[in-house]
Formats: sequence, structure tokens, C-alpha cells
Amino acid sequence: MAELRNALQTLGIPRIHLVFFSKTIAQPDPIGSYKSEDAVFLLKDLSGVPLERKTEEREASMQSGGHYSESLPIEYEPTPEYIRLFEASLEQSSGILAQAAGTVSELLLRKHGPDIVLASLARGGTPAGVLIKRYLKQVHRLEVPHYSLSIIRGKGIDENALLYIRRLHPERTVQFVDGWTGKGAIRKVLSEACAEMRRKYGLKLNDELAVLADPGRCADAFGTREDFLIPSACLNSTVSGLISRTVLRSDLIGEEDFHGAKYYRQYSGSDLTARFIDTVSSRFEEVREEAQSAAEKLWASPESLRPTWQGLEDIQTIQDEFGVAETNFIKPGVGETTRVLLRRVPRVILVDRLDNPHLKHILLLAKERGVPAEIYPHMSYSCCGIIKSVKGDQE
Repeated sequence: MAELRNALQTLGIPRIHLVFFSKTIAQPDPIGSYKSEDAVFLLKDLSGVPLERKTEEREASMQSGGHYSESLPIEYEPTPEYIRLFEASLEQSSGILAQAAGTVSELLLRKHGPDIVLASLARGGTPAGVLIKRYLKQVHRLEVPHYSLSIIRGKGIDENALLYIRRLHPERTVQFVDGWTGKGAIRKVLSEACAEMRRKYGLKLNDELAVLADPGRCADAFGTREDFLIPSACLNSTVSGLISRTVLRSDLIGEEDFHGAKYYRQYSGSDLTARFIDTVSSRFEEVREEAQSAAEKLWASPESLRPTWQGLEDIQTIQDEFGVAETNFIKPGVGETTRVLLRRVPRVILVDRLDNPHLKHILLLAKERGVPAEIYPHMSYSCCGIIKSVKGDQE
């Protein structure tokens, strides 16, 4: 130890802090339909546990004090018309998505250099993490590790997953990745979680969030701030590696476990995960120059990267105008509105205009479920979903 101290002092390093993790952590289960080189899920496989509940039952439970991470919604089985709409939207948006993935990837290189490890937030952030990883490999010949871990509003991030990543990659900067931003709730949970990791384990983590689309204006690195359809938002597990939402219950998840999820192997015949990823990543070379130019422009203007939280201000206005009891009942953006229509009990859908090409699937789902759609142009999002109070205190 004395020789090490002398060597460090010669290099001008007065002290070094060693952090030892005595905690035992289980190994991740091999789940999901992504290629192993694209993503590693740090999750416990709960495929054999009956966790699904009907939408109305689940909504009543959550609005009566239950937590959304304690059960799972029944997976939406899309109609043939909806699958055709997914295919059309993928064709329409693949170029936008490729450029967004390229732009945020180029920004991350400028921010941190090549020594990063991607930590996507399962499951909405997983496809974004895969696309960033692929872009860095295809365009820059960089092999960047990518793990997907659980973060849960009201409960925090999976600490065991972060400890696992840090043990394997002690020298790399952990970069958190999500698909898009809404109100910014997860961004706040992430900051709180990183502060807690430093307090408990002495780990200094970069709490910045990188996303493909940042309509909420609360991310630190983004590909675009346009609110458009990211197809991985609308097909649930069948475009997200056949993985469910993440689950955290004390009777299922022990102290040494990662948070849990189900692997829906039974839907493998309908799995469009590879099609989605391959379609977007096949366009990286053609958008490379545009992505680099966009990233360089953003990097040269730090003010343009600074979060303004404009989306949250818009949500507060909507809450007042529509008499919504809690902001948790308001889900802004194309991705979150899609989830409201697939998993929750919607009261109304707000859209900026009826002819918005990014909202075809929103209007289709609203029609299928008998949910009214109102024009509301005064927001930074293309659309917004308002959840119905099942306790009857909102109507």
C-alpha cells in the first residue's frame, strides 16, 4: 500500500478512495428476444407468476393506494388493422428515428467520449439503448456495453443492477437512456436515485438522461424535441424484446435479486422487435452526416441543451383547465398517450390537430375504445391522455 501511495503522489494524486461492495447480487436471467450483443436485461424472470389483472381492476387498485409495479396489465393483442398501422408508421418514421438515434449518440460522444456504458430504463428505454449501441458500432466501430434495468416511480431504481454494472465496468461513465420524455417524472426519480447511490455506496453516477425524443424538454441529451410516434411505444412486449413492464414486490424480489419482469415467449410468433431495430438501424449510414451536423449545432449552443421543463408547465395548465385532481392522471406525448389507451381507463384524449400524421394510431385506438378526442393546440406535445377517475371524483 505504501508503494501505491508513493506512486500516486509522484503522479500528483494526493489520495484515492476505495469502495468495497460486500453485497451479494444474483446473476441476471437470460430473458428477452434481443440478440445478446444488443442488450443484457438485469431482471429476474417472473414468467411463471400470474401477475396480470384486468385494466379496470388494476386502475381501481392503483387509484386506491396500490402501486403499478405490483401487477401487470394484460398485454394488448393488436388487431390486423393496427399491425398495418404499425408497419406504415415504421416506414414513415424510421428515417426520423435513425437521425434521432444518431444525433443523441453523437452528442454522447462529445459529452463523455467512447468510454461509456449504456443503462437503458426497461422497457421503454431498451429499444433506444439498442439503437444507440448499434449506431456507435456501425458508424464509429465502437463496442459499448448496454444493460437494461428497472426504474419505478415511487420506488426508485434497481440498486443491485447499478452495483452489478459498476463492478463490471468501474472505469466507464454510466449513461442512462430512455425512449422519450413526458412530464419528467422518471427524470426526477433518476436524480434522486443517483443521490441515494452516492449516499449508500459512495458511487458517483452521472444522473443525466439521454432520449430519442424530448417533447417534455427535461432531458440532458436528445435526438429531437419533436413529439412523434416511436413504434416501440405502441406494441408493448412484441416490439420490446417480449419483456413485460418491470415488477417489484417483496414476496417476489429478494434483497439479492434484480427487479422482476415476465418473458412472454408465447408471443414469439408475433415478435416485431428485430424488424423494428433492423429497419431503423439500416438507415444509420444515410443519416450520418445530418446527425453529426445536428449534434454539432446543439453542442455549440449549450443553452439549447438545457432542460426548460416546458412540458410540465403545460401539464399544470391542462390540470387547471380540465379539473384533473392529480397530475398523475395526465399522460403527455404520443408514447404516454398510447400507453393510456392500451393499459388504462381513459377519460379523454387531447390532440394538437386531427390531421397530425403522427396521431393515426392514437385516433384509431380512441375510436376502438370509445374515447373522445378533443383538439387542444396549446401544448408542446402532439397529444395528451387524461385518465378517468374510477372513484368518480373527476367527472
